Amino acid sequence: MQLTELLAVLDAKLEPARFKDYAPNGLQVEGRSEVRRIVTGVTASQALIDAAIAAQADAIVVHHGYFWKNEAAPIVGIKRQRIASLLQHGISLLAYHLPLDAHPELGNNAQLARQLGIANPQPTATEPLLWQGDWGQGTAADFAAQLASRLGRTPLLLGNAQRRARHIAWCTGGAQGYFEQAIALGVDVFISGEVSEQNLHLAEETGVVFLAAGHHATERYGVKALGEWLATECALNVQFIDLYNPV
Repeated sequence: MQLTELLAVLDAKLEPARFKDYAPNGLQVEGRSEVRRIVTGVTASQALIDAAIAAQADAIVVHHGYFWKNEAAPIVGIKRQRIASLLQHGISLLAYHLPLDAHPELGNNAQLARQLGIANPQPTATEPLLWQGDWGQGTAADFAAQLASRLGRTPLLLGNAQRRARHIAWCTGGAQGYFEQAIALGVDVFISGEVSEQNLHLAEETGVVFLAAGHHATERYGVKALGEWLATECALNVQFIDLYNPV
């Protein structure tokens, strides 16, 4: 498959033009024109690039790529090394941030709901990146235990662990700022990847449980699902590489 064809397929599926994002979505570093083997991963770190080189990949597809708005522009140091590695080996880098969070089928939020057995998952009316659904199989502690089992990472639980976990809200990654919006929805438990100091006080004073489950851990499933879809849709060799990241 030609790189241009791959981009067209991904753009049609993820619709990046709909999003005002913090980094460019789509092709970030151009490699060879033909793509046969793809590596997917959460973040385009040097370790993932090295693994893609070892796998003889033609392209890497990630959730967290480069050229963020708050990032220094000069291509020096670590940024230079990463980009040089890609160019030297003819590997293209494709990144999809908010489009991969929001996608109703392959997105991080949709895939996290599938992993956790949340029923009726859907975006909220006020914020498309904040999702809600139903669980109702026990307490917040029970839900946290299931989350730990499925994600392989014990979450930090803030608030009353014995609260019934009937209605769940979540947004993967660094979405602790959505906690107050989740509280306003009347949920029992809110999940995100990261946590801030003030979230403890909100959990204790409102009674809504906050589960900080890890930025990487909550966002590994979207790009994995995207790769599996690509393998089926385009008959490509796609390998998901899940590098250790406790954050």
